[in-house]
Amino acid sequence: MAFGNGDHVLTDAMNYNPTMGTKEPLATTPLQKTSDKDEVSPSSFLVLVVDDVIDNLTVISLNLQQHGYRVATASNGEEALKVVPLVHPDIIIMDLAMPGIDGLETTRRIREDLEMREIPVIALTAFSTGGFQRAAYDTGFDGYLTKPVEYDRLHDLIRRLLGLARSKKPAS
Repeated sequence: MAFGNGDHVLTDAMNYNPTMGTKEPLATTPLQKTSDKDEVSPSSFLVLVVDDVIDNLTVISLNLQQHGYRVATASNGEEALKVVPLVHPDIIIMDLAMPGIDGLETTRRIREDLEMREIPVIALTAFSTGGFQRAAYDTGFDGYLTKPVEYDRLHDLIRRLLGLARSKKPAS
């Protein structure tokens, strides 16, 4: 895994350069059972992490990968809106305060798109006031956590939202 200067998104699953509009094929991972109870392993899920602070992006991504998730990254809202339709993440972790298109507007646009609207989105932000939390939920966020990251809470919320998202998908 490598991180670029914001012009490149590099993950174990895909390589997309929004500036050049080029991409490599997305690697797919088959669903892996973790037990007889039909539970699916974290490696079955792709998490998109969106944050303009490279240190946050790196630490959060590494933590998720250590817990078995596949991770894609975007360093701002505009990049996220280009990456989401390409990688079809199972869940998005979104910073709110980013230059250009912020997390609220990015999520608003995701919710307006029929192909993307069902993807759960978690706000992960330094803003801890009730006003920001209300604005996030009004915009369509499915969860709200503040920085510094409490990873136990983040992983619990991801598992809960992925279970809800999985149950909304039609059986194939």
